[in-house]
Amino acid sequence: MARPLDEADRRILAELVGDARLSVRALAERLHISRANAYARLDRLLSSGVITGFTARFAPERAGLATTAYVSVNIEQNTWRAVSAELAELPYVESIALLASEFDVLVLVHAPDNATLRSLVLERIQAIPGVLATRTWLAFEEIRGKGPFPT
Repeated sequence: MARPLDEADRRILAELVGDARLSVRALAERLHISRANAYARLDRLLSSGVITGFTARFAPERAGLATTAYVSVNIEQNTWRAVSAELAELPYVESIALLASEFDVLVLVHAPDNATLRSLVLERIQAIPGVLATRTWLAFEEIRGKGPFPT
């Protein structure tokens, strides 16, 4: 059950989204709260599932992933769980979303090149049981927004 976040929790999230490597000491200093309070709040955010992990953001093109695409997928009814589980295991797949749209699933892919993307879509995604059709859109540029917890 979700509970509303207070201002201090939102500030903790904003700081960690900005720099997930931030120490608890530095976090407490930035928020003007005690380290004990920062530890307790961080522990609660982790145990309640609000924070699910700590990651690094990367620039796909600088990591050798020059081709970005969105792949829409139409699936058979009642196959979402099985299809999404298989999609999640594929290389280059960054995110998978179930939609209320003319297509059922939207997959964000960062691949090294168009040939790899083609192989991923035509040989791997379309071979997943339950997949009826795909459509691919190449992205020429990506811009990251501030997100829900801007610093």
